[in-house]
Amino acid sequence: MSGFVRTVTGDVAPEALGLTLMHEHLLCDVSAPGLRDRPSEPIRIEDAQRLRFTWGVDHPGHHRLDDLDVIAGELCAFADAGGGSVVELTVRGIAPNPRGLRRLAERTGVQIIAGCGWYVEEYAGALIADADVDVLTGRFVADLETGIDDTTVRAGLIGEIGCSWPLSEREVRVLRAAARAQHATGAALTIHPGRAAEAPFEILGIVADEGGTPERAIICHLDRTLFRRDDVFRLADTGCGLEWDFFGIDGGHYPFAPIDLPHDGERLDVILALANRGHRSQLLVSHDICTQTRLRVLGGHGYAHLLTSGVDYMRAKGFPDNLIDALLRDNPARYLVRQR
Repeated sequence: MSGFVRTVTGDVAPEALGLTLMHEHLLCDVSAPGLRDRPSEPIRIEDAQRLRFTWGVDHPGHHRLDDLDVIAGELCAFADAGGGSVVELTVRGIAPNPRGLRRLAERTGVQIIAGCGWYVEEYAGALIADADVDVLTGRFVADLETGIDDTTVRAGLIGEIGCSWPLSEREVRVLRAAARAQHATGAALTIHPGRAAEAPFEILGIVADEGGTPERAIICHLDRTLFRRDDVFRLADTGCGLEWDFFGIDGGHYPFAPIDLPHDGERLDVILALANRGHRSQLLVSHDICTQTRLRVLGGHGYAHLLTSGVDYMRAKGFPDNLIDALLRDNPARYLVRQR
């Protein structure tokens, strides 16, 4: 595969990525706006399972990952399990830390590919209140080619771009700018859709209208967005990337909408059906860790879950080795590669 992948420590060949997680957070603060300014409260191990089940939405600091020593240990466990690279999608509005990502990569040897952009308006609205599409497009291109904000750490892809349902006017401007930046740079585009079955289709229409490439756009969080096979197949037929990134969350409770989340086995059933339908090259998986109790230090599954448990589960469900390789190695490299 020709081209390069841009990591936080420099450009590498796509075949150097190894086993890759396509949607994670290593350093972030996704606390609800009302908790953002409150100091973190300790999490006792005896409370960890309750917070995992409820997502700890009212516990200050539960959605805050900011301890480099802790995250370095978690990344080393991922590397020990055979992991090579992590796509980190913390964008403006949820406390991105590009310099911290570079330090983590240098310390652990795990290659980190940073995203760029803005999260949903509830979190990032003030940051984009007055910016027009041309200004936002320029910011995206600068993040990818020069460095994120005032750093020399360059992003390797666009996103996750935060979209609500219905889309706000500010979110539409960011999405249009992201599509224009994708057209200008060739970078992949990862989009956090609103929680509605029609949201991904509306988003892809806007991307196409602005000259973006839907086949290089990844719709993430399908675990909580599409529940009917017909809708999943319809989205697959657009050619976009399809990402299930809640692996390791096996409790059905979801505090942000009246839905029941699938467990890992149900995710794998849908992915296998899509592969058998001819969509193998579009499929992506990850964990989307953004809370403390999903880390190993608090009894969670950690970033190695897909490698230590997920692969065995795939084989038990009849996944051939070439499909497992596609999910964890080939497809991430194909989406992340750019041409000079």
